[in-house]
Amino acid sequence: MARSLKRRLMSSIDRGISFEVGAWVVYPSHGVGLLDRVDRIDIDGTIVEFFVISFPRSKLELKLPVKRAVEAGLRGVVSKSDMEEVLGTLVQKTKKRRLMWSKRAQEYESKINSGDPVAIAEVVRELYRGDGEVAQSFSERQLYKHALERLAREVSVIDEIEESDAIKKLESILQAA
Repeated sequence: MARSLKRRLMSSIDRGISFEVGAWVVYPSHGVGLLDRVDRIDIDGTIVEFFVISFPRSKLELKLPVKRAVEAGLRGVVSKSDMEEVLGTLVQKTKKRRLMWSKRAQEYESKINSGDPVAIAEVVRELYRGDGEVAQSFSERQLYKHALERLAREVSVIDEIEESDAIKKLESILQAA
């Protein structure tokens, strides 16, 4: 299931999808942002076009060369049906992992920064602790919160709801699983 979504995301990148000003996009290491405009800057006599992407939550503005957008992993938000597939990842069984926490934390961080919604959902699922479960360490809570917020931002854009409502939606799915 997740492989087909990943294949669709990769094939859309390979086709060189065009991005429209005013559209929500996902930049892997920052998450969901709004493509505000395209700037043209003269660099040593060469005009270079940059996408200007704002990330309202972090008050960050990113300038990304248009020619490097696909290489950098910029993509549009997933479709509603693809998001349903991503949310299906939250209810799958977690596998017990015997890696040291530092190695798992690196893997989780890498998955979060990949921009892949399925990978981010896996991190959320694996770090979620329901009522009555063993408490998380501080670093586990931080990674969980980071992954949850990253996934919730994309859900909020797709479902046109507030991010806090998206977090509640994700946590209710996790509790039901």
